[in-house]
Amino acid sequence: MATHPALRRFRVRRPPRDPGLELADIQGNVLRPYAFQQAQFLFARVDDAEAARAWLLRLADRVTSAAPWTDGKPDTTVNLRFTHAGLRALGLPEDALASFSDAFREGMAARAGMLGDVGANSPSEWEPGLGTGEAHVLVRVDAQDSERLEPEAEGLRKEIDGFGAVVNDQRSAFMPSGRNHFGYVEGAGAVAVLGSGLTPQRGEGTPEPWKGWRALKPGEFVLGYEDEDDDLPEAPVEPFGRNGMYMVYRKYFMDVPLFTRFLREHAAAAGGDEELLAAKIMGRWRDGTPLVPSPDRPDPELAADPARVDDFRYDEDPLGLRCPLGAHIRRANPRDAFGWYGVMTVRHRMIRRGVSYGPPAEDPGVQDGVDRGLIFTCFVASLERQFETVQATWLNDGNVFKLGDDKDFLLAPEDPNGKMTIQGDPPAFLSPQPAFVRLLGGEYLFQPGIAALRAIATCSA
Repeated sequence: MATHPALRRFRVRRPPRDPGLELADIQGNVLRPYAFQQAQFLFARVDDAEAARAWLLRLADRVTSAAPWTDGKPDTTVNLRFTHAGLRALGLPEDALASFSDAFREGMAARAGMLGDVGANSPSEWEPGLGTGEAHVLVRVDAQDSERLEPEAEGLRKEIDGFGAVVNDQRSAFMPSGRNHFGYVEGAGAVAVLGSGLTPQRGEGTPEPWKGWRALKPGEFVLGYEDEDDDLPEAPVEPFGRNGMYMVYRKYFMDVPLFTRFLREHAAAAGGDEELLAAKIMGRWRDGTPLVPSPDRPDPELAADPARVDDFRYDEDPLGLRCPLGAHIRRANPRDAFGWYGVMTVRHRMIRRGVSYGPPAEDPGVQDGVDRGLIFTCFVASLERQFETVQATWLNDGNVFKLGDDKDFLLAPEDPNGKMTIQGDPPAFLSPQPAFVRLLGGEYLFQPGIAALRAIATCSA
């Protein structure tokens, strides 16, 4: 009798073997973060396919891979991604275009209703160039500082002018404080991937029985390698699929004064402690300390220790008395919250690479009209199974957490009937639901391997 895929993960496993990742062909900043301070996102439209393919062929030699840097960090890095409309504009054959996943072919804007991108978050309200079919290529440049970033980005803008136009241009940078605009530390919640070359820390992989952890198989994120079901993930036809992956781009405006005022006005729900209320909404204290091991106060030593900051499980807190059942990080990565040592959640992990944009608020309580927020990016092997499950089922629907209609309180749109439940004796309720963030645009993209980049550059429909 066939074994259900989820139950395969309970088999006695052999020691993990090196999956042989072709790091020099996989684009960088996924399996290992660059940790640069600044980045530029250039969305380009292709008007002249032949000129664009010639540009891609030249640029492929400059694209940064996942191979370890042997001579220190370069001054800048460059990476490329494409929308489905972009691959069509570049001249990919129809059989190749049809081999990509349904979600990617449809695009984020077409799936807005299912994703909960409605009202003020709907595609009709997005920034120009996003969700319209105009964005074909995303060029990302990273650098340690603006002195190195700006010349590289300006040079790429001029190159893009040779085949099309930049339709959306976004500058971003990590905050000097190491926090995001709501005051939470950036970069928590890393994912350990087998074969990446990085030493996995406890809590970064998937939970195993007897309190162990292990790195995830690379096929959860990179096409062409075994996934957690010991299968090869579905991929586009060769030579376009191997060492590629799907990427999600979403720009979120963050309403800092609204969030600041909400914490002040609703602190009674957390015993009068604004910082505790902020921790209950997120699932971590603002310094990164997780609530499960430290529910009463932040622990700076724990927060600063990469071997401990993610080393916790929700079976230690099944009723949500430490970390609420609807806290943001508990919904986005439930770990073992559904039981069975994380078997029900391991196929839905994502590698996140978020970065802030806009200057920090001089006074977080004052509305200054400045655009600031977060550029959320994540990488997956399956948009549907990974990102869309998290977004539509875990963040936008409380049923799986036994929370009824409760949505993720940090990201949900404004709703006079919306609420968050903070478990306790008695429980507390946060209501109504404010719009702390607003989606300003997004795209589904494909990041090919570097050999596939050259194949795209030399293809013709």
